[in-house]
Amino acid sequence: MRNWNRTKKAIAAAALVATGFGGGAAVMLTGAASAETTASTNRSDEETLTGDALDQVTAAVEAEYPGATIERAETDSDGIYEAHITTADGEELTVELDDSYAITGTESR
Repeated sequence: MRNWNRTKKAIAAAALVATGFGGGAAVMLTGAASAETTASTNRSDEETLTGDALDQVTAAVEAEYPGATIERAETDSDGIYEAHITTADGEELTVELDDSYAITGTESR
């Protein structure tokens, strides 16, 4: 009887370990994609643009950089707007705009 209790405990411990590894692998697989997505999104002091602000930023950027791909547009930590873009010729830029949606500067990324 004593050996049977040890066997049951060993089986239970092995099951817990296996469950932990399986759960950890699932977190690793899904967490990696999640972390990558988070890294490419805005910081906690920035907000993703929506609605009219997004439309205005998009129009201003497309007028200055025809054919550019806008990856994301957001408020900047300084209170202005910024759009992260890839130009038609492949240059990666952050375009800064003021509260009137005028482009005030660019930075290479």
